[in-house]
Amino acid sequence: MGRSTALVIYAEELRRARAGAELSQQGLSERIKYSAALIAKIELCERRPSRDFTLRCEQVLNTGGLLERILRAAGQEAAVLPWFQHWANLEQEAVILRCYEPLVVPGLLQTEDYARAVLAGGALLTPEEVAEQVIARLDRQQVLSREPAPHLFAVIDEGVLHRAVGGPAVMREQLLAIVRVCAEHPRVRVQVVPASAGAYAGLNGPFTIATPQEGDDVAFLDNSRRGMVLDQPEDVGALHQAWEAIRSVALPHEQSIELISEVAERWN
Repeated sequence: MGRSTALVIYAEELRRARAGAELSQQGLSERIKYSAALIAKIELCERRPSRDFTLRCEQVLNTGGLLERILRAAGQEAAVLPWFQHWANLEQEAVILRCYEPLVVPGLLQTEDYARAVLAGGALLTPEEVAEQVIARLDRQQVLSREPAPHLFAVIDEGVLHRAVGGPAVMREQLLAIVRVCAEHPRVRVQVVPASAGAYAGLNGPFTIATPQEGDDVAFLDNSRRGMVLDQPEDVGALHQAWEAIRSVALPHEQSIELISEVAERWN
């Protein structure tokens, strides 16, 4: 991932402000409720900071809006497609996320190489657009490092495990990454619908349901053109019914992780 000048400055100012506050990375982590590992990656310019991360740092380090101004200069928000921004905000604020994907690994669980292969497929985006969208997708994953982290329940079709996205090495690392994320984040649970399930409710397409801290659930339908946010009770209720029907034919989490691990080794 390239290092923009603005993000290098952001990292320097974050380190300077943290040192001025006499906080270690672990100390800052405890104050802003993001992992020390994520803070280290941001200070090394290995991960872009999210706006929520930045605002929490501003509050603790009293930087007077400096970090937020640098973040705007880095154009972090511009990497998210305009029509997706509303859902991205809802996703970041959710306490529970229920995600079903029949074709690819869910975005919140994708590795950088897998995400790049998915976005580059079909040559519909320029290399620059692919790079921007990969960054935006990885930024969204910071929600899993938040404290408290949301509960992420993801169900995928077994076909996802066997689809050669990016080649054998990319697939092996992607599947092993899912196993690692589940081990490191107890609130992340993944289930696989086995091929033996035949026709089931999930064949109608992917969707995600977000439960906010307050208010009613909202949902997101993805398609080849652009996604759609649904907030009408009857629409969200229908997706909840589909979610329960899909989960009823999926393997339990532990058995799913065993299957994912087995398939990962076959990609050697």
